[in-house]
Amino acid sequence: MDEARAFLGRYYYSSFVDVLSWRRNWQSRFDVSPSDALTVGDLQFGTDVKIRFGELGAYHVNLPMAGSLTWRQGRNVPLQATTRTAAVFQPIGDTHLEKWDGDCRLLAVKIDRAALEDELARLLDAPVRSPVTLAPTIDITGGPGASWLRLLRLTAADADQPQGLINHPIIGARLREAVVAGLLGAADHPYRDRLEGPRPAVAPSAIRRVVEAVQAEPGKPFTVADLAAIAGVSIRSLQQGFQRHVGMSPMTHLRRVRLARVHEHLRQSDPSVHTVTDIAYRYGFTHMGRFAAEYRARYGVVPRETLRG
Repeated sequence: MDEARAFLGRYYYSSFVDVLSWRRNWQSRFDVSPSDALTVGDLQFGTDVKIRFGELGAYHVNLPMAGSLTWRQGRNVPLQATTRTAAVFQPIGDTHLEKWDGDCRLLAVKIDRAALEDELARLLDAPVRSPVTLAPTIDITGGPGASWLRLLRLTAADADQPQGLINHPIIGARLREAVVAGLLGAADHPYRDRLEGPRPAVAPSAIRRVVEAVQAEPGKPFTVADLAAIAGVSIRSLQQGFQRHVGMSPMTHLRRVRLARVHEHLRQSDPSVHTVTDIAYRYGFTHMGRFAAEYRARYGVVPRETLRG
């Protein structure tokens, strides 16, 4: 139990854990994928416990995959999280897990307060008032809640895989952004209607800034959030602006620029000195099979044929 307390303090929050009923041969299980902005864990205590956390200082969601969890925050009445309903915790307010059932296995999602609020501001193209009040529960049986749960399952499955996508230097950042944005789409909050409403048109100058940035550094590991920041607009506005002015999504445009640079580099390179893999990596391609298929679809030959001249 001391090890379990220490684990929670290391990856989540300082806590006081009380055992409500011991089970013979009980065993805790904690698989966690941590980062600065997002921590996703697959947790199970194995025996009934009660936990007090104080204020979390972060946004947090518990999604039971089995069993149930009774909880409350601040002076609110106790609520129950089940395989149908996730529990949503605010950064402010003393937090109590009144009863974490021994058979309850859950996904525990900790999101840095600034990361969530900055993501919301980017999506809205407007400042937001902190803290953002999220509804205390999410329906995870269907709709955006169920979709978000599927994304979390993928993320949690990579917790003990050093070579998993969540730990990839490029793809991992995109997955973490998707998890944060997904919570904003799955939970009710005061900005929900604005997120789902129409967006103002993006000026061509904003799109041009992104195009110029991609042309200048096509191999840089841009995420769609990076490109939106360059444009000075939200991700949604950037995507709509690119469709209107360029005829494709910003990430599709980025891939096409990268393919063109690889194609030109292959044509000018000595095959005794350079390899297709080295050149492709230089321009941001990390999955060689997918890269080769995209290259052939665009240029009608496989990359090594271009390199050989």
